[in-house]
Amino acid sequence: MKTWFITGISRGLGLSLARVALASGDKVIGTVRDGAPDLDAVDRLDVLTLDVTDRAALDAALADAFARHSSIDVIVNNAGYGLMGALETTSDAAMEHLFEVDVFAPVRLIRAAIPHLRRQGSGHIVNITSVAGRAPNVGYSLYAGVKYALEGISASLALELAPFGIRVTAVAPGAFRTDFLNPHSLRKSEAAGTDYDDHVGRTLAVFDANDGRQAGDPDRAAAAILDLVAVAAPPVHLLLGTDALDRTRTRMAAIGEEIDRWESLTRSTDYPTGEFG
Repeated sequence: MKTWFITGISRGLGLSLARVALASGDKVIGTVRDGAPDLDAVDRLDVLTLDVTDRAALDAALADAFARHSSIDVIVNNAGYGLMGALETTSDAAMEHLFEVDVFAPVRLIRAAIPHLRRQGSGHIVNITSVAGRAPNVGYSLYAGVKYALEGISASLALELAPFGIRVTAVAPGAFRTDFLNPHSLRKSEAAGTDYDDHVGRTLAVFDANDGRQAGDPDRAAAAILDLVAVAAPPVHLLLGTDALDRTRTRMAAIGEEIDRWESLTRSTDYPTGEFG
């Protein structure tokens, strides 16, 4: 039996993950902004009301979770939302709130959890990112930015925490049939009547058309995460969904081609051979 701490279990992947973990016999401590998640009340479920941007409340919730349980095996940074639209038309307030929720809150949670995990000598931090952080497309530069940030943080953090027996994985889903594309989880910057209509506007229209038609099954994604935390040597980066796999492979191939094409300019910045140090 594992004990999970999962942020954002009111809907989407967080709800599926809590449901699948409970069905497997595990314990779940889950956070919601308000209301109650659509989960059967069982003695293995604790629901905490939490705004992840409230620093004091975040620290208190985590301290309470560790006080209630002898150890927490898996911490999942799932709470977050998307912001689509052109960077130029995005307000400072919208940009700052996105980074607060999708980057700074997960980092604060991790930082508060590390002393507990170090003391217990184990734990697995799972950061839910996005394929946008591996292979961004037009129309969501800032959203790609927050997911790139969490991907990079996870990669370095995995090295920092490995000596303590703590594992870190950045999980990057593609398009899953959750409510991510509706106003509960997706916000849009105003771009109507701008020069971005033809390309950014087209991306937003595709998102609208795909709502409820995504190929990914969130319950299967949740089951995959349960499999992930059960293995002795989990990956630092995990893609979920065929679309995420295809997009990332295409992006990696393009990056490799670009590196090769500009290799001579890259190497031109070194001191000549024999002049080092």
